[in-house]
Amino acid sequence: MAVDVSLPRLGQGMESGTIVRWLKQEGDQVEKGEALYELDTEKVTQEVEADASGVLLKILAGEGEEIDVGKRIAVIGEAGEEVETQEESTEVAEGEEQEEGSPGPAREEERERGREAAADERAATEQAASNGGRLKASPLARRIARERGIELSSLTGTGPEGRIVAEDVERAATSPAHATVGSAPLEAEVEKLSSLRKTIARRLTEAWQAPAFQISMSTDMTRAQELRERLRDEGVTVTDVLTKLCAIALLRHRRLNAHYADDELRIFPNAHVGLAVATERGLLVPVLREAERKSLVDLAAERKSLVERTRQGKLSPDDLEGGTFTISNLGMYGVEQFIAVLNPPQVAILAVGAIEQQPVWQGDAFVPRPLMSLTLTCDHRAADGAEAAEFLRTVKTLIEEPGLAL
Repeated sequence: MAVDVSLPRLGQGMESGTIVRWLKQEGDQVEKGEALYELDTEKVTQEVEADASGVLLKILAGEGEEIDVGKRIAVIGEAGEEVETQEESTEVAEGEEQEEGSPGPAREEERERGREAAADERAATEQAASNGGRLKASPLARRIARERGIELSSLTGTGPEGRIVAEDVERAATSPAHATVGSAPLEAEVEKLSSLRKTIARRLTEAWQAPAFQISMSTDMTRAQELRERLRDEGVTVTDVLTKLCAIALLRHRRLNAHYADDELRIFPNAHVGLAVATERGLLVPVLREAERKSLVDLAAERKSLVERTRQGKLSPDDLEGGTFTISNLGMYGVEQFIAVLNPPQVAILAVGAIEQQPVWQGDAFVPRPLMSLTLTCDHRAADGAEAAEFLRTVKTLIEEPGLAL
């Protein structure tokens, strides 16, 4: 018996996703638990496993299309089994019961879209008939093409079996694009934002709406570097040392280990420290949970695994959720000092600069010391300057004498 494959909800708040590519094609044998397709959500791109075994009879959603959660995207069954490709609507208004034989709820807008899609389908079929074949395109691609006056026959589909998907039409509508400077047109490359990039843009906009402030301190990294050297063979880095010491400081200044939401400050008993990681797709912040409880060696191993999976696009939604504080380290790029933007709903983020040898006055002479700049950004709704300064001073003290963390 055929089994419908629907788009799953992979995380809290997920409403839709974009199928990046199908890992199986129509007619392929599929085993339950085997990777079926790659899905791009607002947070991660990940492989989604089949929840049934059989033959992939039909793919109903093309690559590059944004699909709502719960929508039917494929059918798995036995070879040769008939497949109903027209998705039946079974929705009933919430809180209402529909009596047998009664007319369905009014959905004139959807019916109109269906009529338009059917008209587009007929037109495309007639157009393709003159070329000896049927033009394959998704309903969304046909609607966009109709609205923008684009001939589908002029496009090359990138979906399964050459099917034209919405992304193909969007690309044709924006390329080549032209910008005007003075009287001279300039050709420009247009890059469509991914779901992740859209999420980053939205969250940064939210962050700028918070009344944030910044404070900075320089810290002597001599002892921290010595500690790191002793544990180098265990894979411990300066970031691991910072993560551990910040976690300890957060439990001493708990108002900074919090979320601000709905006019409430939610203070957490454990420090779940997020690390900002740059990837080709954009900035992601995987979370090291209960960092205050773990040894430097354990943190180093977990951090290494998280960063590798982040850059390989193999994170799960759980890896990105629940952070209470974030560290953003650009020191490896030679950045001396910078201001990091808040990561809502978190109320604080620490920007870490490069370690540089600088002259420090000691006694009666200047001596070279490895100094590092720390810049803390805080949500003023959650903490005042004095609280932020006390936290940063604690971090500085622990870095300059890590033994105090024991």
